[in-house]
Amino acid sequence: MPVTRRHLAALAALSPLVLPAVARAQDAGTAARPLRIGATAGPHSQVMEKVRDIAARDGLAIRVVEFTDYIQPNAALAAGDLDANSYQHQPFLDAAVRDRRLPLVAVGKTLIFPMGLYSRRVKSVQEVPNGARVAIPNDPSNGGRALVLLAKAGLFSLKEGADHTATVADITANPKRIRVTELEAAQIPRALEDVDLAAINTNFAVPAGLNPVRDSLAIESGDSPYANLIAVRTQDKDAPWVRRLLAAYQNDEVKKFVETTFQGAAIPAF
Repeated sequence: MPVTRRHLAALAALSPLVLPAVARAQDAGTAARPLRIGATAGPHSQVMEKVRDIAARDGLAIRVVEFTDYIQPNAALAAGDLDANSYQHQPFLDAAVRDRRLPLVAVGKTLIFPMGLYSRRVKSVQEVPNGARVAIPNDPSNGGRALVLLAKAGLFSLKEGADHTATVADITANPKRIRVTELEAAQIPRALEDVDLAAINTNFAVPAGLNPVRDSLAIESGDSPYANLIAVRTQDKDAPWVRRLLAAYQNDEVKKFVETTFQGAAIPAF
């Protein structure tokens, strides 16, 4: 299951069916009804736990709910089991809203996690052999993002203007006969031993002991357009607790925590 038993129990205990909708709206963020914020395990959860402590000083109660994949946090948010989530960038959210018709919207930026290329078999991109097997995320936005990074590293060419929407069909020249394997993003660190090269999202790289600044063979630039964000249901975007949540996240104390804890693997986007 993508959610631990402990957090399933937390969700069940805070089921939106327990209280009337009006009471839930009025009480959101109180000790009796903490905000339920979904985040993927690793850096996103670590930062949100820091935000939770800062928010508590302002009287805003938060409960962090951890997930281990990219699909369930949006599904849980749309279903009302969460009040917000913090784990995705705008292209990913746009795809979820478009493809699954989820009533979700971004309300503020959080962090940039530069994607990196990693290998246990070679020490530079130039050493990647002919016929190499390369793993990339299988979700559309991060898969295209990985293909762009691989193309910039010189492993193959993409059609002109290719961006995060690129697919393997957009590879126009592949002189090394690179074989692209698409895997669930969370599984790629564990598959690193089985491939020649892998494009890994930093929020999954860090828990696996990988730092993109220190360990990657290539890394996205610091001006990456893939800033992560906090998402809420469209109906909640103007709720007072949203402003308080953003104030707890987008401040100098969180910036210092991120810089000290992640040493360049995460970059504040606010």
